[in-house]
Amino acid sequence: MAQNQPPNTQSNTQSNTNSQSNTNSGSSSSTFSIPQTAAAGGLTFTQPPRTAAVSFYKIAPSQPITFGWNFTSLLSTPTHLTLSAVGDNGNTYPVGPTNGVIPGSATQVVWDVYSYQQANPSTPLAQQTYALKIWDDRGPDAPRAPGLFQANTEMTFALYTPAAYTPLASGWNCPGCQNGSISSYTAHPAFAAILASIFVMLLSGWGLLRHH
Repeated sequence: MAQNQPPNTQSNTQSNTNSQSNTNSGSSSSTFSIPQTAAAGGLTFTQPPRTAAVSFYKIAPSQPITFGWNFTSLLSTPTHLTLSAVGDNGNTYPVGPTNGVIPGSATQVVWDVYSYQQANPSTPLAQQTYALKIWDDRGPDAPRAPGLFQANTEMTFALYTPAAYTPLASGWNCPGCQNGSISSYTAHPAFAAILASIFVMLLSGWGLLRHH
């Protein structure tokens, strides 16, 4: 009568170990590795075009602002990007329709500053210059790293509120015109000089006529 053989525990254990080793090996071989010599990722702005002058935008209905960019040297796309407008007064405002957070692959954001102004009366946008700050999931102060997005503050712009239109019928007047009188002109030094020149010309002409 045949005796039952005990299971080959050592053989099964070795087989499982080999299988796990092969699985781990396949997983590690598919992992993307960023070279340490790679440049840090970043972006270049395409809208508004980069010029020496600061771009001015008015806070008014139907006047959204579009910021556009292209990525450079980016080897790992972030999950999200966060955009904030940092004013000269130190206040920070979220940029865009989603409280400043957009997909990491996005290459533009449209900001309706007038709608923001109406929705946030307690923290209104001031008439001043702003720096657009963009960072990834690692935070605004993350250190430079090869292939990863580096926070950017290169874009500056200014916001202003246009003066409201006041029709003549509502009492608009021109202070410099002094209600349409000519006193503003007669009081000017150039006016006296012109009168003197005309007077001299008339006298000279009269003298010439008398000699003839």
